[in-house]
Amino acid sequence: MSELTFDTLIDDGNYLGSERARQENKMLLDELERKKKARSLAVPTDDNKVKARLREIGEPITLFGERAADRRDRLIYVLSQINAARGEDAMQVDEESSEESSEDEVEEFYTPGSLELLEARRRIAEYSLPRAQKRIAQQRIDSKMSLKRILDIRKKIFAEVKNFAELGSQIGDERPISQVRFSPNSKILATGSWAGNIKLWDIPSCRPIRTLRGHNDRVGGVAWHPQATLGQSEDAVNLVSGAGDLNLHLWSLNSEIPLSTLSGHQDRVCRVAFHSSGSYVASASFDSTWRLWDVATSKELLLQEGHSKEVYSVEFQNDGALVASGGLDAIGRVWDMRTGRTAMVLDGHVQAIYSIAFSPNGHQIATGSGDDTIRIWDMRSLKALYTIPAHLSNVADIRFFHAQDTNPFARPDPAPDADMNGTDTKPDASGANQAEEEWKYRSGLYLASAGYDGFVKLWSADDWQLLRTLPTDGGKVMSVDLSSDAKFLASGTYNRNFQLFAPEDVPI
Repeated sequence: MSELTFDTLIDDGNYLGSERARQENKMLLDELERKKKARSLAVPTDDNKVKARLREIGEPITLFGERAADRRDRLIYVLSQINAARGEDAMQVDEESSEESSEDEVEEFYTPGSLELLEARRRIAEYSLPRAQKRIAQQRIDSKMSLKRILDIRKKIFAEVKNFAELGSQIGDERPISQVRFSPNSKILATGSWAGNIKLWDIPSCRPIRTLRGHNDRVGGVAWHPQATLGQSEDAVNLVSGAGDLNLHLWSLNSEIPLSTLSGHQDRVCRVAFHSSGSYVASASFDSTWRLWDVATSKELLLQEGHSKEVYSVEFQNDGALVASGGLDAIGRVWDMRTGRTAMVLDGHVQAIYSIAFSPNGHQIATGSGDDTIRIWDMRSLKALYTIPAHLSNVADIRFFHAQDTNPFARPDPAPDADMNGTDTKPDASGANQAEEEWKYRSGLYLASAGYDGFVKLWSADDWQLLRTLPTDGGKVMSVDLSSDAKFLASGTYNRNFQLFAPEDVPI
């Protein structure tokens, strides 16, 4: 008869470690569940109501150095802790505040607007609908293009993009260059710096044209009027800038002092953007809002909340119907300018969103983040299409290539000439038609990104593959832009310089 062994019953003490691991895992899962439920809580955005709610639950209404966004985050945390203590299924703080919470939930998304805002929404709708129809008609024409023709165009254009090389570098100001933007005709480069100046430079010589002085703090955003240098009077509004002095300035091209000052933000102004109609300006600010301004009257039309932290970036769609905002809360939002509603929430980044760009196709959006990635979003499917591991540090700026209306490479048709037999010869129109087709297809075919790793990178916008990496002479690249004639790329760096790049085989 065999002997029984009891080795498996010997206590070696390992169960204590496994029990501790189970407890730690349970704590982590409980914390994740609490955060998930906290995001679904209805919490007011109005700071006075946040303070009143904190007072009701016995919390200090403010802490030393606490801002409005931090106070709202603290309220969410406290309410989620109360819910967790009351049980897994307790989603309401108490029955008495349920009606108030529902009211706050409505007020979080709907705020009363002025008659001027109503009229602006009507004008934006009338302006954007024909542009959207024109864009869709062009996309239908492009969809009928043969695959061979598409591949030939891509091969030719990407060969040019891969040949980008540095033309030169120029000291731009006394402090870091925060943003660079080409004028619509690609002849002038505007640079904004932390010294508070906006400077205009001739392209490609990089000679200074004019310095615009008016801000007394770091400039965060610069944007050109859509018709600047294309027919807009130099005495009219051609440029807008926003800075840390809480103000926006509207500039002409003939004066070094601003035409008008837009005041209203309660904290630093970051990026600014011109509506494609030229009638409106949007500004993103550290006061957790972005605002819409009327250029003609210099009045604020809309104060838009929706972010729990600072709003850093703002950008309009080409049609003019949508605007996107990105914040340090790692959330982006797409807003319908015609109704004021949120069209899409860009939720996926794990760090702050520093840049947003609409593709010329009208339905794709690129966001650059502090998590070193670029995410591509599709508004038709309301989800992220692709995540690009773009840089080794913050993605500071993104720009799609937007082609100008006329092809700068097109040559004028030669005059009819006579051949040896005296017969008039007519120029072949097929080559011109192919060049025009290629130029229209080029718009939105690639994009540029700037990173704090010191590089500018160019990416294809159909398969999101890296086309070209351009080193700069600065440790951090803070901004990048592509000229609308496809001849230049500019970058602004932390070491006060800006660089100019161009394809080697493209005539300047």
